Amino acid sequence: MKRNIVLCLLMLVCASFVGCKSTAQILSVKSPDGTLNVSFQLKDGVPYYNIGKRNFSVVNDSKMGFILKDIPSLDKDFKIIDSKTGTFDQTWTQPWGEVKDIRNNYKSLVVSLQEKKGLKRKMNIVFKVYNDGVGFRYEIPEQPGLTEYQIMDELTEFNMSRDLEAWWIPAFPDAQDSEQPFTKTMLSKLDQNVHTPLTMELNDSLFVSIHEAALVNYASTTLKPNGTTLLKSDLVPWADGVKVKVKGSLNTPWRTLQIADKPGDLITSYLILNLNEPNRLTDISYVKPGKYTGVWWGMHLKTQTWGQGPQHGATTQNVKDLIDFNKKHNIQGVLAEGWNEGWDGDWVKDGNFNFTKSYPDFDMAELSKYAQENGVALISHHETGGNVANYESQLEDAFKLLEKNNIHAVKTGYVNKRINGKEYHQGQFMVNHYQHVVETAANHKVMVDIHEPIKDTGLRRTYPNLMTREGVRGTEYEAWSEGNTPSHTTIIPFTRGLAGPIDYTPGIFDIQFKNDGGFRVHTTLAKQLALYVVIYSPFQMAADLTKNYENNPAFKFIEDVPTDWETTKVLDAKIGEFVTIARKDRKSNDWYLGSITNDKACTIDAKLSFLTPGKNYMAEVYADGEGANYDTNPLPVAISQTKVNSESILKISLAAGGGQAIRFRMID
Repeated sequence: MKRNIVLCLLMLVCASFVGCKSTAQILSVKSPDGTLNVSFQLKDGVPYYNIGKRNFSVVNDSKMGFILKDIPSLDKDFKIIDSKTGTFDQTWTQPWGEVKDIRNNYKSLVVSLQEKKGLKRKMNIVFKVYNDGVGFRYEIPEQPGLTEYQIMDELTEFNMSRDLEAWWIPAFPDAQDSEQPFTKTMLSKLDQNVHTPLTMELNDSLFVSIHEAALVNYASTTLKPNGTTLLKSDLVPWADGVKVKVKGSLNTPWRTLQIADKPGDLITSYLILNLNEPNRLTDISYVKPGKYTGVWWGMHLKTQTWGQGPQHGATTQNVKDLIDFNKKHNIQGVLAEGWNEGWDGDWVKDGNFNFTKSYPDFDMAELSKYAQENGVALISHHETGGNVANYESQLEDAFKLLEKNNIHAVKTGYVNKRINGKEYHQGQFMVNHYQHVVETAANHKVMVDIHEPIKDTGLRRTYPNLMTREGVRGTEYEAWSEGNTPSHTTIIPFTRGLAGPIDYTPGIFDIQFKNDGGFRVHTTLAKQLALYVVIYSPFQMAADLTKNYENNPAFKFIEDVPTDWETTKVLDAKIGEFVTIARKDRKSNDWYLGSITNDKACTIDAKLSFLTPGKNYMAEVYADGEGANYDTNPLPVAISQTKVNSESILKISLAAGGGQAIRFRMID
């Protein structure tokens, strides 16, 4: 009898234990190929997720939720009221891009939560798991208690399972903090907020990049470290300290983790684009990638000025000369910076630009007509000096003027530490402003290139007129600062470049230009050519003064290289050391290759298996010449031709700080 009683008691204990286990519900979803796994669970009513790759934990249990102002937060006391899984597999075509067709293939998990007590508010968390990474976001429907509210903090964590090496730039406090050189440290050594994309590596065998997708009507996120391997989302605030102001329902941006075995697989991951909505524009006939010249580099060299005077750059005659040059050399556009009133005096302080009134020596109508007659596009410029209130008061008229003059591209700028003297470039206020400009531009058939931008989050899929942007330490720094180290351009394709196209402005031929500060460009000339392939942008500037291109045979590569690609292949890469990328032209059978290195010379064997089997190609090679070195002898370029096919292996020799650019032209 005693034995039976003991057995019964044991069974009751076991039943009780199983019952407790069942309430700790774990929901999981795997990638289509089964290599990535995301799990979600509630711990004492608090939501957590984790991510694994094969049998390895990439992200350990990480908290989720929100702190709200003046009302109870959405961070605990939840129960799961529903969950759904799904599968999606569809291929879509980019109107322009680094690749033509993109497969959007994922498995999804939607977890529906509700507070157990109090207001019993609801919140969904949506996961999409791809073979190349994970995206998740919060969806909060409009409901009693959540019709209008303010988010003071987003609690999303990224609790990395290992102390990874990280490439980072600091975030806060100023506008152009994204224009900084990247630092490499261990994750646990981070001591300040950092921007995304944040790219991390484990022993050359695992690569992870944290970013976000579809940033609309929300604040940009930075990542806040705590001295361990845990990172927390830290939203960029309004001037009043509020992070996000919400009316009605809320879909946050997707929090993204691109996960790869090789660094090159991060570049060819299109997870960010896939997490954005399809094209919303009905007419994109005016959206045309291409190359452009301009008076821009002269301003940075101080041989020309934005403002009026004897050295004014954007004059009718100067722009006509550029149009003539472009017609001769197959360059599609001319950028006219400094054409409008407002540049005289301290324009950064004042920002009182007039976006519809030209300086007397710039005739927009005449130039537009002349450009069209010569098959060249005129690109306008809207610098705000950070005075967004002034810009928005003129926005509609400014774009009407462009449309009237058949100008279909504009470069915008926001040079200042704060917008309207107080707001951050990356906060919700400016997220909404940038979006407003892109939509207004689309209404008037204008493409946009943003400088001092909000970070790219893949919205170019939804708005294909959103072509490219700066948001990086670009070539301009070579004109008036210590410049960029040779390793810089071997890092940014794997960091800033994962967000989207970069208007880096390559193509400087007069590398050791004379100036009072002793500044110069820190590459070889051949590397300047290779950057047109390595750094992706649908707009690529031939940035140097045109006189430096005349009669230089190396310029032929810039004439030939397209900016719109059918396929992209990363042949070999090590972040911060070297990268070799091949891209196929969308409009021909030609392939182009760019290979660059840091300050150490190296030799790379490039297998040409990407070429069409059974076809022969002429490889037109622009290599570092004999004795080339970025520091002491940057100009020699060796131009040669050799016949190759898909079975060929090219030995690519790169000088210190050097590069090599190749055009593969199908010949039979």
